[in-house]
Amino acid sequence: MKVRRQKMGVRRQEPADARSERIAHPNMTEEYRRTLVQMMESQAYRELAAAQMFGYGLRFVPDLKWIQFMTWHIREEVEHYQAVAVMYRSFTKESVEPKVTARLADKPVPFAESWFELAMAQFLYDRGGFWQLQEYENCSFEPYRKVIRKIIGEERGHQDLGEKIVVGLCRTGRHEDVKQPLFEKWFRLGMLSFGRPGTPGNRYAMEVGLKKRDSGEAMQDFVNDIKPAVRACGVRFPEPGRVGLECPKDLDWSL
Repeated sequence: MKVRRQKMGVRRQEPADARSERIAHPNMTEEYRRTLVQMMESQAYRELAAAQMFGYGLRFVPDLKWIQFMTWHIREEVEHYQAVAVMYRSFTKESVEPKVTARLADKPVPFAESWFELAMAQFLYDRGGFWQLQEYENCSFEPYRKVIRKIIGEERGHQDLGEKIVVGLCRTGRHEDVKQPLFEKWFRLGMLSFGRPGTPGNRYAMEVGLKKRDSGEAMQDFVNDIKPAVRACGVRFPEPGRVGLECPKDLDWSL
């Protein structure tokens, strides 16, 4: 005769990620949850957009050394997208892919059409995203903080490569007619990574510890970081309004 195991009083074990979410924020509000979902969707969009843009640009890469770097970079962006997608499914019980696909259809990131432009994109779009990520490295939501710190750690090692390529190409004198418009194009896209400064959403995210600072402060760090390369390339920062950027009025553009 088989003895049936007593089941009363036995609790079903929660997945580890669900427990960490509950422990990190036992009183999570709807606004906190909604802000987190928006952050995850935006990050997934940026990671996949970068992978697609660099993937398209492979046709312009001139030699094996840089083909190896770009293919590694594409693979890294896809892995980062996957990390965000896994976190999103754990948190929402839904897939982020339909959201990202719809956003890419509505707001596609342009593709580079030359090796020089691809280098400019790697320098400015990728660098802007790196500075944007650092605003979330101490995020009050532990699963998001872990994913962002992983991405930052992996991105940190190649942040200066795009800059070196662009500066070197500019010094050849062969790109004088296109360097300013391409700089403005990709600088704008890099700045858009931070979102609009001074918004209620910014203030709320700071109040609850989801991000460190207002977007305007992160914009200034990004601008300061690229100033030496801007000078070396012989280009200039555009007027924000002319290229459709919302920036703090006191942002320091001096070179």
